[in-house]
Amino acid sequence: MALPKLKAAACHLAPVFLSAYKTTEKTISFIHYAAAKSAKLVVFPESSIPGFPYWSSILAPSQGHDFFKQIARQSVYVDGEEIGAIRRAASRLGVMVSLGISEKVRYSSATLFNSNLIIGDNGQILVHHRKLMPTFFEKLTWSPGDGYGLRVADTKHGKIGALICGENTNPLARYALMAQGEQVHISTWPAIWPTRLPKKGETGPAVGNYDNVKSNTTRAAAHCFEAKCFGIQCAGFLDEANIEGIAAMTEDPQQTRKILSSYPQALTQFLDPDGQVIDSHAFTLMGARRTAAWLDNEEGILLATLDLNKCVEGKQYHDVVGGYQRLDVFSLQINRRRLRPATFKDQDPDPPIPVEKQKDQKDLGLEASLQRALKVHD
Repeated sequence: MALPKLKAAACHLAPVFLSAYKTTEKTISFIHYAAAKSAKLVVFPESSIPGFPYWSSILAPSQGHDFFKQIARQSVYVDGEEIGAIRRAASRLGVMVSLGISEKVRYSSATLFNSNLIIGDNGQILVHHRKLMPTFFEKLTWSPGDGYGLRVADTKHGKIGALICGENTNPLARYALMAQGEQVHISTWPAIWPTRLPKKGETGPAVGNYDNVKSNTTRAAAHCFEAKCFGIQCAGFLDEANIEGIAAMTEDPQQTRKILSSYPQALTQFLDPDGQVIDSHAFTLMGARRTAAWLDNEEGILLATLDLNKCVEGKQYHDVVGGYQRLDVFSLQINRRRLRPATFKDQDPDPPIPVEKQKDQKDLGLEASLQRALKVHD
């Protein structure tokens, strides 16, 4: 039996600055747009709701307290209203959604996780992954996750897995998904990655700064080549409104604007099982359509059709979890227990979060805003 073809949409999206509700509203509008283009999988960037903590890359920790309070306030519960609205939209439209969030938990007022959800076309959460280890300055915002979400969603459109940003550098995390037959790999990224501040007189990014554009593609392409799978490399977009929002909360807004504007924006693109970039169709918010290899300096949606039959031939040469592996020599064990601060003997296991079919008042507000937020163009 032939493998399916999957039409996927990668959303190069800027959040509404530190607003979970408004970014959810925007997210649903993008889901509608992609569904109208016949996409069956809609992918969003790392920490797309409510946004990525770029401030921690350019400010001293002692200057970040107000930012942390804001992102803690605007982070979302997996069983909360925002995710509920997105799940209902996915169910009504019959599309799968991969969504990066800053997740808060019921047992703490300040413990946050950098998480990614894969939501099925029936609205059910298929994979709930928390980033194993926050990278560099992310440790000022997020706690380490666990192995619970190292799972592949086995869907009628293919076997879909996801890792967040620097996790795509971790060969064991990647192998864990390969070993489950992954056919489509989602890698999510922030828009910029400052590791050095510009010195006086420097007009571009700081000399010696980490090259996120090159490095992201290298990692995503390597995984596709090793796993013989398709890749969806989905990055956020840092727009002027977000730069201004961050700048307004700092002591030197002009310098903050200058610094944040100097770094190159990461790419959103599709990769084939050889790790090569796929030409795709790009749709911008102004309705323009063009053939493009990637999106970087403008907000929009990239669409491509992935023929999973192309995942087969390369495995005849190098199937690193099968015919090209020595299972008698190497062994990998993965702990997929969800970690909790305490175990209470009278506590029932977590039940699945139901998808409510009816529209509540908030959903009605979201639906009514779709025409204002994003028009669907041919």
